[in-house]
Amino acid sequence: MARLSVNINKVATLRNARGGNVPDVTQAALNCERFGAEGITVHPRPDERHIRYADVREIRPLLKTEFNIEGNPTVPSFVDLVLEVVPDQVTMVPDGHNAITSNAGWDTIGNRELLTELCKRFKDKGIRTSIFIDPDPDMAEGAALCGADRVELYTADYAAEYSLDPEIAIARYLETAKAARACGLGLNAGHDLSLENLAYFIRTTPWTDEVPIGHAIISDALYMGLEQTIKAYLGEIRKK
Repeated sequence: MARLSVNINKVATLRNARGGNVPDVTQAALNCERFGAEGITVHPRPDERHIRYADVREIRPLLKTEFNIEGNPTVPSFVDLVLEVVPDQVTMVPDGHNAITSNAGWDTIGNRELLTELCKRFKDKGIRTSIFIDPDPDMAEGAALCGADRVELYTADYAAEYSLDPEIAIARYLETAKAARACGLGLNAGHDLSLENLAYFIRTTPWTDEVPIGHAIISDALYMGLEQTIKAYLGEIRKK
């Protein structure tokens, strides 16, 4: 069954907007675990506009569940941070320095040499490696050739198209998920997954290992409260 990993970047965004330490990002991470989250995700960027490197160092030793760090591994300081704190998983995302949010997956064929080297560096430290990809079976096969353990499907298009026709929206993702499984890769999925579209995605690709979700969970928590929101997302994952 897929694990729910809560991305706490938006908590840090709110804190940074005012300065100080309200809300407390570390406490938010621990509360997410206490409320049932099966993992915590952070995505530090070089400008530290939300999660800061110091947050990552503080949170790491306190967590009891899985810790997933996302980011662009072409940034040396990001690689250094990952090798220092040794999370359970690193998700390599090719986001531009000025991107508001992640907006594309890796070309795992064109960047094979780079990604292979990175996978080896991280795996030598005992860190599971995941490569963020678009819904394209060739990219899944390319990730396997790079030595990755998993791929994470960039689900923005699925989320945008879901309300129009769920079967059409998920078709490329299902094809890519099957290709990943055939290559022996684990499967994660994330970006704009929500209470509206999560259950269908999991039901269609029941071998999904993990869904890191941040923006929707923190937004829903404004109305429902964080504990009830996490329980609601876990309920969607476990729907038959």
